[in-house]
Amino acid sequence: QVQLVESGGGLVQAGGSLSLSCAAAGRTFSTSVMSWFRQAPGKEREFVAGIKVLGSVYLADSVKGRFTISRDIAKNTVDLQMNNLRPEDTAVYYCGARAGFRGFSDSSDDYPYWGQGTQVTVSS
Repeated sequence: QVQLVESGGGLVQAGGSLSLSCAAAGRTFSTSVMSWFRQAPGKEREFVAGIKVLGSVYLADSVKGRFTISRDIAKNTVDLQMNNLRPEDTAVYYCGARAGFRGFSDSSDDYPYWGQGTQVTVSS
């Protein structure tokens, strides 16, 4: 079991930066694949960035070159650094966890554990 709590959302102008953090509790965090997803009003939840146990990173094409994902096993945190934000990045951002032995997935259906979400709003 993994419990997740996101923080760091807010309002920023286009071109600005925000950093999101996901704090995890549970003894299986260190063996979990961790990913960030986002969901805009009226849209499906979509993959943003993921990181495997040993540090392999996956990024959606729409955020490559702008977003960075990292994890700190000792602190049980996964961070998402978002730079050069665009209005289309506006969404509720969710942290998800999946058992590491199952491998990486960019489908939200494959993540059984979720945080409550944090709102990111980018104004033009």
